Amino acid sequence: MTATRRIRGGADPAVQRVPWFWADRRAAFGVAVFLALAVVAVFAPLVSTGDPALQRDVVATRFLPPLSTDLHGVFHLVGTDRFGRDVWTRLVYGSRISLSVGILAMVVSVAIGVSVGAMAGLWRGTARVTLMGFTDFALALPRVVLLLLLASLWQPSALLVVAVLGVTGWMPIARLVYGEVRGLSARSFVHAAEALGVRRSAILSRHVLPNALTPVIVAATLGVGNTIMLEAGLSFLGVGVQPPMPSWGNMIASGRDTLVNAPWVATAPGLLLVLVVVASTLLGDALRDTLEPSKRAVR
Repeated sequence: MTATRRIRGGADPAVQRVPWFWADRRAAFGVAVFLALAVVAVFAPLVSTGDPALQRDVVATRFLPPLSTDLHGVFHLVGTDRFGRDVWTRLVYGSRISLSVGILAMVVSVAIGVSVGAMAGLWRGTARVTLMGFTDFALALPRVVLLLLLASLWQPSALLVVAVLGVTGWMPIARLVYGEVRGLSARSFVHAAEALGVRRSAILSRHVLPNALTPVIVAATLGVGNTIMLEAGLSFLGVGVQPPMPSWGNMIASGRDTLVNAPWVATAPGLLLVLVVVASTLLGDALRDTLEPSKRAVR
């Protein structure tokens, strides 16, 4: 799918055709942010001091401001925290946790939601009623309360946060897939496949699901930012990723008491969190406009 853009600076009516997605500044911004964070996370030892829990001389290095150098000659781009740990290093290693948790949890949610929604949309009778009834029941439960309950029952860890966020976020995707599958099941190509004796599972995997995944991709992209925000909230409350392992949530929690004398400790991870959520939202909007032409705004 392409967008047409006229060449400026002349009367030549020729037009240049560029891919719609990459011509969208929202998509470019979102991809740039996630790509930069991914590169930083992968090469964390090369772009930081290498140890997010490193404490040299706590008294001499605590609460150093950004762009300062300590007594050992180590440069601190974003300053240090109350234990003399480099905030930039903790941000870099925290991006590994936050991005991994957000993406993996969304993968779990998509896998469960697509499976439940597809089966409910294609099956009939008691199976459909049971699956959608369970989905509606789970959707009615307050997610934050459920998250806190599940996280408090077991020892908090990154793996537990992925599991908890994954099993509490599949319901909207299931409803979305259910509606798409129901609509596609009434199309002529599905009726033709049924008339030819094609098994229902084959119809679902070959004909229905490939055409129903467009809104799922958009929803998953939008949901990554929300999942990262939820992980940060759990870590902030102490039921997520536990110190000394850094995540943006527990970094904000550790700096909330020093907002006056050392605001960079909590502000830096907070700004990164906002940046990722905005990038996720803009990228999701661009994908929606690209994959769903009927919802594209007139430019």
